[in-house]
Amino acid sequence: MALRSRQTSKQGPARPGGIRTAPTPATPVVAAEDGSATVTDWLRLGKDGRLSAYAPAEGGVARWTESAPDGTWTGPELVAPGVGLQSHLSIAQGADGYVHMAALRHTPMQDGGTWTELVHAIQYQSGRPVKSWAALGSPYSRKDWQDGLRMGHPSVGVDSAGNAQVVVRNAFGGVSARGQEPSGKWAGWADLNGNGADRSISIVAAEAGRMVIHAPCDSGIHVYVRSSGDDEFAWLDPIAGTPATGTVNGIQTGEGGRITFFLRDAKSGELRAWRDEEPAEAIGGRGAGPVALLRHEIDGVDCMVLAQRDTEGRPAIAVYPTEQEAAGVTWTPTGEASAGAPALTVDAEGRVVLGVFTPEGRLRIARQRTDAPGLAFAAWQQI
Repeated sequence: MALRSRQTSKQGPARPGGIRTAPTPATPVVAAEDGSATVTDWLRLGKDGRLSAYAPAEGGVARWTESAPDGTWTGPELVAPGVGLQSHLSIAQGADGYVHMAALRHTPMQDGGTWTELVHAIQYQSGRPVKSWAALGSPYSRKDWQDGLRMGHPSVGVDSAGNAQVVVRNAFGGVSARGQEPSGKWAGWADLNGNGADRSISIVAAEAGRMVIHAPCDSGIHVYVRSSGDDEFAWLDPIAGTPATGTVNGIQTGEGGRITFFLRDAKSGELRAWRDEEPAEAIGGRGAGPVALLRHEIDGVDCMVLAQRDTEGRPAIAVYPTEQEAAGVTWTPTGEASAGAPALTVDAEGRVVLGVFTPEGRLRIARQRTDAPGLAFAAWQQI
C-alpha cells in the first residue's frame, strides 16, 4: 500500500518540504479476454457536482475525474492500489455520495496455495484519495483455500442508510453475503444457501433498506430479498429466465421499493424486463453485455433511459415512460464501437450523461442537449 500516498487530486499530495508528486497513470482493463465487461455502473456524480469514472486497472483502479462541473477531466490515474486484485470490479454509491468498490484479491500462501478474499474500498469525495482496501475475508478458512478459488465475482450494493452489502457466488453455487451494520462494522459471513449459481450475481438496493439479490442458475434465477435494513435475506422460489452471464440488473421504479429488473437472454441476445410477479417483457435491444439504467424526468415525463452495446458493438439508447415497457421500446444507435459496458448518470445541471470506453480503454462521454426536445445528445467528448 506504499502507493496510496500518490493517489490524490490532479496536483498530488505534498511530500516533506512541500514537493508535490504527480498522480500515477493507470492502464484501464475494461473488458475481459472474452469481451465481457469487467465493471458496470462505473460513471458517478459526486456531491460537489463533479463526475468520476472508474475501471479496473493493472495494480488497482483507474479513475477519471472532472476538475469542475462540466470542466476538463484528469486521469486515468491509479487509485486504490493493491497486489493480486482480480479483473472484475463492482461499484455502488450511497445517497451520501460515497463510492464503494469491491473486488477479489489473490495472495500466495507460504505452503504453496492461493488465498482468495473479498476486499472493499471507499471514496468519500470526488477526486480525493480512496481509502485503502479493507479485507472482508472469505466464507472459507485458509485450510479450504481451494474452495475460495471457486468463488465468483463479488457484487456490492449500498442500502438507503449508507451501509454496504457484498455478495458473492460461493464455491458450491450458493450465495454468501457480508454487510455493514449501522455502526459501520462488518457483520460475519452469512450463507444464504442455493446451488448451481452463475459466477456473476447482482444486488440491487431500493428505499427503506430493501435489497434484492439475483443469482442465475441452471433451474432459473434464485432470488433473495431483504425487506428492510433490520431483516435478513429470505430465499424465494426461483423465477424463469436464462440470462447471459453478468447481465441481471435493476433499478427502483415505483413506490414502496418496487424494482424493475432487466436481463439479456442468453439464447436470443434480447433484453427482458420484469417486476414483482409480472411476466418478463421482451424489449428488443439485441446486443451483448448488461444494460445501463437511469430513471430521469425528460420533458416533464418520468422516464427510463437504457444504454447497451448493440450487435455491432456501438452504444444504443432507448427511452420510454417508466414501467411502460409494454407500449414498445425503440433503440437508437449512437457513436462508434465501444468495449465493456456503457454507463449512465446525470451531471450537475441535470443532463443525462452517457459514458463508454473505446476498444483501447479510453473514456468517451456524451451529454444531453438542452436546446432540443426529448433526449438528444451533443457531440461525443473523448477524454
